[in-house]
Amino acid sequence: MAKTQNSEHEMSFLDHLEDLRWHLIRIVLAIVIGGFVAFLFSDFIFNVIIFGPKSMDFPTYKYLCQIAQFVGVDTTFCAEELPFRIQNRTMGGQFSAHIWTSIYAGFVISFPYVIYQFWSFISPGLHSSERKYSKGFIVVTSFLFFLGVLFGYYIVTPLSINFLGTYTVSEQISNEIDISSYISLVRSSAIASGLIFELPIIIFFLTKIGLVTPQILKKYRKFALVIVLIVSAVITPPDIASQIIVAIPILILYQVSIYISKIVVRKQKQQAP
Repeated sequence: MAKTQNSEHEMSFLDHLEDLRWHLIRIVLAIVIGGFVAFLFSDFIFNVIIFGPKSMDFPTYKYLCQIAQFVGVDTTFCAEELPFRIQNRTMGGQFSAHIWTSIYAGFVISFPYVIYQFWSFISPGLHSSERKYSKGFIVVTSFLFFLGVLFGYYIVTPLSINFLGTYTVSEQISNEIDISSYISLVRSSAIASGLIFELPIIIFFLTKIGLVTPQILKKYRKFALVIVLIVSAVITPPDIASQIIVAIPILILYQVSIYISKIVVRKQKQQAP
């Protein structure tokens, strides 16, 4: 970490570790508090949010059904219900699901504060002109994360649940999904999408430290396209339509990242002596 503007001496390595420790402690406390709040509202968290995509009344299914009917295509999005039920197979399964869901919900709830602590740790090493954008950084980073979480919840999750919940290799097999498997799908789809939507922020910092340039991003655009398709295939069911739906916003974010990288490089050249 660079020397701060108002300090007379440079912090030692141990000082940085101590500072980082307190930031991590605050982050953990924020997640625990957010998780405690989520724990208290378990009815809403589970019945409305977690199990929402299991109902065919979920908004995504309604819109996709209307689109399919307009095009004239038969689809499982117009079914009355999904052909599977969720069950618990272990004694502590529901309690464990309650605890871990609350923790992950606490992370989502406290994400702006987590970013604030991250920024507080790195900001002393920045110039005063860069530190004045701290509020904008926190707002933009949080907005992209929550936008990604909503995208994962309303797009990736229902596509995955509808495909995997209706998939069958034989009529003799009934789908009885364990609660941990179902919640894991919902959780990973939402949080993974939220982190993926942080791509412009990641590119911003990589450009600031000189590891990435607009030229590099343009040069490897084709490779990035392949990676995006692989990521889309990992977090979505293996059908082309779902992968394209997920890939489009990621590609847009990649293009936005190139533009952000250009702005960073331009400002660095203007500030250079």
